[in-house]
Amino acid sequence: MKKYLILLFLILISSACRKNNLFTVSGTVKENIQKYIYIQKVDINTTVLIDSSIIDKKGSFRFRVKTTEPDFYQVGYSDKDFVTLLAEPGEKIQLAFNGHNLSDNYTISGSKGSELVQILDLQLIKTKSKLDSLSTAYERAGTEPDPEVKRPLLEQEYLNLLKEQRKFNIVFIINNINSLASIKALYQRINDQTYVLYETRDLQYLKIVSDSLKRHYPDSRHTKALVSDFEKEMNQLNARQLQQITSTLPETKLDPDLKDINGKRIALSSLRGKYVLLAFWSSESRDCVSENFQLKEFYKTYNRKGFEIYQISLDEDESKWKTAVKFDELPWISTREDNPADPENARLFNVKVLPTNYLFDKQGKIVASNLHGKSLQLKLEQLFTN
Repeated sequence: MKKYLILLFLILISSACRKNNLFTVSGTVKENIQKYIYIQKVDINTTVLIDSSIIDKKGSFRFRVKTTEPDFYQVGYSDKDFVTLLAEPGEKIQLAFNGHNLSDNYTISGSKGSELVQILDLQLIKTKSKLDSLSTAYERAGTEPDPEVKRPLLEQEYLNLLKEQRKFNIVFIINNINSLASIKALYQRINDQTYVLYETRDLQYLKIVSDSLKRHYPDSRHTKALVSDFEKEMNQLNARQLQQITSTLPETKLDPDLKDINGKRIALSSLRGKYVLLAFWSSESRDCVSENFQLKEFYKTYNRKGFEIYQISLDEDESKWKTAVKFDELPWISTREDNPADPENARLFNVKVLPTNYLFDKQGKIVASNLHGKSLQLKLEQLFTN
């Protein structure tokens, strides 16, 4: 009897595990115009067909999908007529399509994430419809008397709608910061050229969402892609800001011209024609010393291909700096601030922490900043393998 109970217990556990490794989608189509309906998995920037289902005479269909984590899916007739799901293992999702276009009129239950995605999608559809109407009215106003009176009003109304949609997405993100649905709110677009979150300061929402999802879904490829995208956007923002600063200052002030360990003065601008990593460091910083060993590998690989490092030390003790350079056998251009107590170059390049670096292209323009470890390696591979 005891063996029987143990066997029954194991069977129940096995059955529960199988259920937790899949989700189901059951649905109906009121206006059935297709024979098949499809489900695709969203793989960052592309989709992968998972399964298809025949729509029976009653308009019903069903999918069973194996998964071990929450993920995005598309259910529909084609890449242009579908709805997006955020499905989790164990969910039993119910869909009902009530209109000719699937995304315009549907109900969903059994999936909290998918319900959140629907809220986002329906709001954006509503906003786009209003924007289209305003665009039509704007064109029509050009053929009417006094268009210069009516058109500015329509333009302002258009901008107000964009602001309202942006505010809606921000509130959604704040209220659902722990859900993968917040990723969709970050990347929604009005059209191919315009994101809903269109202001530079909206990068802060990429930051808070990526920080939250790293805690809740650290292994999700969507989380990893978001974190990577945030780092890339921040690097580009820092590079643009520094480029703006440099354009308003005399060129000589932004061209470090410092002595190396042999007392030879070398200008950064003398390295034009190469990709140059301008790196600020100190021999007293463990992080800097550790990074130097990694930089030596990159330098060994790419120096002959046109890569150079111009390193500026902020060490106050000159002898310690020279000893560190010689002891660690640093092969690149090693210089030191003329006055480490008042480091002019570090101030001009807005150095707040060490190590800090900027990557210059062959024309002497900054193309990236604060690339370390794997990020720097990938950037160098991109530059020198194309």
